[in-house]
Amino acid sequence: MISFAYPKRFDEPFDTGERVFEQTYLLYAAAGAFHLDVAERSWLLPPHRAALIQAGTPIRILSHAAATSASVLFAPGCIATPALPCQVFRVTPLIGEMIQHATRWDERQAGLDGSSQTFFAALAGVVGEAAACAEDLWFPRARTAELNRAVIYTLAHLGETLNFSDVAKAAITSERTLSRRFTDEFNMGWSEFVQRARIVKATERLAMSGDQVARIAHETGFSSASMFAQAFRQIMGETPTQYRRRLVAN
Repeated sequence: MISFAYPKRFDEPFDTGERVFEQTYLLYAAAGAFHLDVAERSWLLPPHRAALIQAGTPIRILSHAAATSASVLFAPGCIATPALPCQVFRVTPLIGEMIQHATRWDERQAGLDGSSQTFFAALAGVVGEAAACAEDLWFPRARTAELNRAVIYTLAHLGETLNFSDVAKAAITSERTLSRRFTDEFNMGWSEFVQRARIVKATERLAMSGDQVARIAHETGFSSASMFAQAFRQIMGETPTQYRRRLVAN
């Protein structure tokens, strides 16, 4: 196995279904937003973020709109094994340029050009360092039928005033049993799950639309723009306005 890369443009929504890469896999969101189902988590990959995924890990990739990506598959031993099955991290302008440069070497071209592996080794070094500062743009995936029904209902009604009793009815189970499911399977309560899911949804809106921050806050279920900004900063380390400004700058 050798390291190689390739770009891809998606002109409409897509869903890859579950796939497995036998090499450590880097997926860079050059434009648009991707959703990743990896192990027990669903991740958002907004523009100028990348996901580093352990070799042999099943992954499902989908997007709700047009998007552009660049993928890198690292040769065994080229990059340290990621600490988690999936690590999403911020891509600096330098790393972005290096990834785009790497796409000149698809599997065939990389095999013909010996200098390509030297470049991929350098890319692996900067990627490994950046991936260590992983972001928390994820929410957990359900294992049981009851919890899966609860998650589907919750995600469909994030912009509304949610009541746990209604969620339990949708899950066809009691509130007590459902509460225990969230704790046992997700290691978090339902309210924490809702907050995390709202941040993920709002982040996608910030990246993919020009809507005002206050409107996004309201339509994703936050009581005010200030409450949204506070919750967003806790996960993203910056305010929604700062995040959007940096996206435009990139």
